[in-house]
Amino acid sequence: MQVKAGELLENINYPSDLKKLSEDQLEQVCQELRQYIIDIVSVNGGHFAASLGVVELTVALHYVLNTPYDQLVWDVGHQAYGHKILTGRRDVFDTNRLYGGISGFPKRSESEYDTFGVGHSSTSISAALGMAVASHYKGETGRQHVAVIGDGSMTAGMAFEALNHAGIESSNLLVILNDNNMAIDPNVGALKDYLTSITTSKPYNRFRDDIASVLAKISSIGPDAYNMVQKIEKSIKGTLLKRSNFFEALKFRYFGPIDGHDVKNMVKILKDLRDIPGPKLLHCITTKGKGYALAEKDQTKWHAPGLFDKITGEIKKTTYEKPQPPKYQDVFGLSIIELAEVNPKIMGITPAMPSGCSLNLMMKAMPNRAFDVGIAEQHAVTFSAGLATQGLIPFCNIYSSFMQRAYDQVIHDVAIQKLNVVFCLDRAGIAGADGPTHHGAYDLAYMRCIPNMTVSAPMNEEELRNLMYTAQQDDMGPFVIRYPRGNGVMVDWQRPFKAIQVGKGRKLTDGDDVAILTIGHVGNQAVKAIQELNTEGYYPAHYDMRFVKPLDEVLLQEVFKKFSKVITVEDGCLEGGMGSAILEFMADHNYKAQVVRLGIPDRVVEHGEQPELWAECGYNADAIAAQVREIGIKSSTNTIAS
Repeated sequence: MQVKAGELLENINYPSDLKKLSEDQLEQVCQELRQYIIDIVSVNGGHFAASLGVVELTVALHYVLNTPYDQLVWDVGHQAYGHKILTGRRDVFDTNRLYGGISGFPKRSESEYDTFGVGHSSTSISAALGMAVASHYKGETGRQHVAVIGDGSMTAGMAFEALNHAGIESSNLLVILNDNNMAIDPNVGALKDYLTSITTSKPYNRFRDDIASVLAKISSIGPDAYNMVQKIEKSIKGTLLKRSNFFEALKFRYFGPIDGHDVKNMVKILKDLRDIPGPKLLHCITTKGKGYALAEKDQTKWHAPGLFDKITGEIKKTTYEKPQPPKYQDVFGLSIIELAEVNPKIMGITPAMPSGCSLNLMMKAMPNRAFDVGIAEQHAVTFSAGLATQGLIPFCNIYSSFMQRAYDQVIHDVAIQKLNVVFCLDRAGIAGADGPTHHGAYDLAYMRCIPNMTVSAPMNEEELRNLMYTAQQDDMGPFVIRYPRGNGVMVDWQRPFKAIQVGKGRKLTDGDDVAILTIGHVGNQAVKAIQELNTEGYYPAHYDMRFVKPLDEVLLQEVFKKFSKVITVEDGCLEGGMGSAILEFMADHNYKAQVVRLGIPDRVVEHGEQPELWAECGYNADAIAAQVREIGIKSSTNTIAS
């Protein structure tokens, strides 16, 4: 479906074209840009509400700044669709997040206007500060550096670390706080309350309007007058807000709050701020989903709604005649409630992803036992460790790629102390259209090298439930359960819990000539491959390892005594993953066999649907079958069955 841009937008290929328009035309540009995003995302999918909320800010920034010379860094990138459309990618925006198309996030290799690759939160201030210090060092005194960060991302420790550093630098840095009181889910914590107190202080807001006009002109009077007004302003701000301004305590010049949907006023303010030296923070109040009523009303639902009818707002979902397997995240969300109803020690923790991991179900059912700690993965892990020291059993649910941000805490605060923290790593393996920043490629490798750690992966929903049940038993220590994005394979999944012996795999199919060893959901691809191979006269054995640490050495002894050809399959990186663990076992026990490892190769895997990327990486059912044909020997009869 060809989507036509509005009469002004269709002539804007780059920001230089935008600058040719008058300020009075910018409101129309905003309307057309917002509608273009609605038109494309409704039929192609993608992140939605965040970009609608920053349309005016995006237009104002590219109208005022000299991008790409001036450096504009978007935090996370959910809100950067308008930015992409205005910077040379309007005509390919319909390929956004599709296999072979443009990325859903800013990406340096895609455009010179994407100054920093993002996908995880709270990196923008650090990156922009680094750019600003580099420009200062190189004598580029007129170059602007802007970080656009949401109030949700501001809750992460990295953002505070960057603010703390930026305050002592004289570099030209502007931090724009896009305050919509939302991440993917509603924001939590004291910072949210603090920002609310600023935005609702009527005396301060009146004062803010008056002082802004003075500060914009004060530089022409002289440095003494400038310093004097700064001191007066700080004193009055502190009195009106009944507390010190947090950002100015970090030596930032604070401006705002302002209406983030008044594009003409934002243009004026951004022009004024260009001439004010040092670190500055502009506080913009926006509405996530602005301009699409349903998205404004339910911002979590419309963060990334999938395909929808833009007129009626009906979200399009595939309908089935028969019941379908549930999402793994929902199996987690429902099962933890079942377990917690019996075991009062169980607690749930997530860093700002309650709906994404389905812990929101427990937060509703047991609000005093489930915690959204904000975008703070490091804190989530150590908070869980603290709970564990008091005899509680925290289930800390963090996306696999986000857990990378808390690796030191996993080792230092949990593993060394042998604390019973259960790490449920959602989105493990290929994550799909979110691409390389969200693929959970590395957890098997980075977790299995940690002492005291149990590392597991369920092949289906029942196995997930049973691993959760096993992990909450006494004295289990640090315990990882990793599972993928998307649906499982069982309709009848809600079966009674059973304990699984730690480090015990299982033989699913006996066979001859070739053994296939899998871990996790990808084992279902092997099942499909074996079904096809059996019709061709190949009869490989299939073992579900369940655990990459500890390995089932009894099972592996059986495998290497019987088979001289082994294929390992994992939805994770080949370097250091399960296949590597199998090779280590083989070498340590002096076995000799031909081992072929299938998994995520040693390169950055771009975005696309999961089946597309499994095929590209060479470990879907077709690839597994092809590998068996290559190294296996066809048999005229099934010797195992006979």
